Amino acid sequence: MPTEQQNKQQDKELERKEPKPHRRWTAANIVTVIRIFLIPVWYAVAMMNPISVQGEFSPSLLGVAIFYIVLALTDKLDGYLARSRNEVTTFGKFLDPIADKLVVVFALVFLLQINLTDALLLLIVIAREFLVAGLRMVTASKGVVVAASNLGKAKTFTTMAGISGMLLVRCLPPEVGLTVVLPLSLTLLVVAMILTLWSGIDYFVKCWKYLAD
Repeated sequence: MPTEQQNKQQDKELERKEPKPHRRWTAANIVTVIRIFLIPVWYAVAMMNPISVQGEFSPSLLGVAIFYIVLALTDKLDGYLARSRNEVTTFGKFLDPIADKLVVVFALVFLLQINLTDALLLLIVIAREFLVAGLRMVTASKGVVVAASNLGKAKTFTTMAGISGMLLVRCLPPEVGLTVVLPLSLTLLVVAMILTLWSGIDYFVKCWKYLAD
């Protein structure tokens, strides 16, 4: 027969394995909220430095690029915190994708304003997000949760990587910025546009049956 000490030890192990009570203000959710508040701050800072002379190093433009890269990378931070601390919450599932979309849309609007991207990419991104959001609401009303696909994750990564490159181009010497970083960034944005369309179509193909009635 197990002793009282052994029973207590087993109870402690079970407590560690059981999911923690869902709390809104977990470490991961706090990071996500801070990230959302910093997005318009980044945009305001970026708009203070909209023009650069190619080949002329500018610490402020480099700061804008680094600021954006940090905002993009914090997506991995809040996800890691939620999983490692067993604090995946409904609030976090709702807020984290919104933060990703805001990071992308604000940056694309800025790049469009300084003529470093095309309006078509921005329109495709926004249209796709509206359509997928509507699809998620329909499936949720039927008790079906549409999880993020690998295509969607690849789309987010390539979009943020391409935007980061476009921001870095403005503060790099021409032999690096124009000949290496710019072509690579444009390629990533073209791939991102394709993945945006592909992932949107993929969502609808998988969930079309829920729209049939």
